[in-house]
Amino acid sequence: MGKGLEFDPGFAPHILVFEGTVDYIYRDINKFKNFSQKKMKFRQYYKKLLEVFYNNLGFYIGCLLWAAYVKTQEEQDIINNHCFGKEYNEDENTYETDFLIRFAELFPKDMKYFLGENYEFDEYVMNTLKQYREFLCINKGFVDTKTNSDIKLPECVKYKDAETFNDIIAEIVQSGDLSRFNKYHDLLSL
Repeated sequence: MGKGLEFDPGFAPHILVFEGTVDYIYRDINKFKNFSQKKMKFRQYYKKLLEVFYNNLGFYIGCLLWAAYVKTQEEQDIINNHCFGKEYNEDENTYETDFLIRFAELFPKDMKYFLGENYEFDEYVMNTLKQYREFLCINKGFVDTKTNSDIKLPECVKYKDAETFNDIIAEIVQSGDLSRFNKYHDLLSL
């Protein structure tokens, strides 16, 4: 057995709190009673909402890429797994992902309502969110994940050349911009 594989290859410092950002922005928008002022505020904020959304979506893609890479390695311990040994609660485990799914369903309606513009997420967005949710569930929040052979990937996640993912991950982690993972969504054939 090898020396060990990190649970987190360096994503943690670059994750943005999505729910808190969304709550703050919508509270600020809703301070106004006048619809034209709400529209103006939404126009100011919607790019920030998308920026934080795609950062978190990139994190999910990065996690799936990392898991696929880890699966290609000889059996090793997973080190620094902060979830190991904790009690599993599916609602808590999927809460953040479920929040992003709801956001992705509602945001196009807000774009239409506030700005009169049609907005549609690319198909990979919802597929990625659903696959990541399944990933969390089949691994039971990683509370029992001791080695890389314990990690499970959703059946529909097909990956090839996963042994090359480490270089992509290292470069993006170095940049600090997890949204850059979005251009690699097709590596997992989501």
